[in-house]
Amino acid sequence: MTLSAKGTRLNRRGLETRTQLLDAAVTCLAEGGPDAVSANQIVRRAGVTWGVVQHQFGDVDGLWAAVLDHISADFGTMLARLSDQHPLGDRVSVIVDQLWRAVDLPGSHAIYNLRLGLPQRLQELKDNFPRTAESLAAWDQKWTAACERAFADLDVDPERLTKVIAFLPGAMMGLRNEMHLVTYADLDQARQGLSEAIAAYLAA
Repeated sequence: MTLSAKGTRLNRRGLETRTQLLDAAVTCLAEGGPDAVSANQIVRRAGVTWGVVQHQFGDVDGLWAAVLDHISADFGTMLARLSDQHPLGDRVSVIVDQLWRAVDLPGSHAIYNLRLGLPQRLQELKDNFPRTAESLAAWDQKWTAACERAFADLDVDPERLTKVIAFLPGAMMGLRNEMHLVTYADLDQARQGLSEAIAAYLAA
């Protein structure tokens, strides 16, 4: 059951309006540009009033938190469950390949641009956008839990796995950025090398 910011149950029209707003927000954020993180631009694109946003989400903090949750629902099955029969190297390769496909999706671009437009200091983010900060933390928790499940039955050093979980999203984003530059780098080889390096590190 989906509720409005005031705690009332949304009817079908309200749910449709909510989805329309969230889809417009993802599109605006994914397109980037100086006005990407602009609730007013999202309102204009969705063809609604600010009062509708307040009814649905309460304020801009509620809007950004809902956008993150909306994208999270789409990415919920990104990391496939890996069979106990898969060796370590294959599991790493699957995770790297799935991340590679995910980082160029509109939702990933939207999250990246939203984070650029939010306060960069964690405490400032928590003070000014507490619900958004909570949703971002939930993303990190889901990512960590998915990776831990992927290697749970293997004898992997937990401290090394924690470090891999921390750096891998940033490494994949760096490769994605490289893909959009004029470059002679073979990104398939780069991803393969990254997978092999991570597997060797975790196996050591």
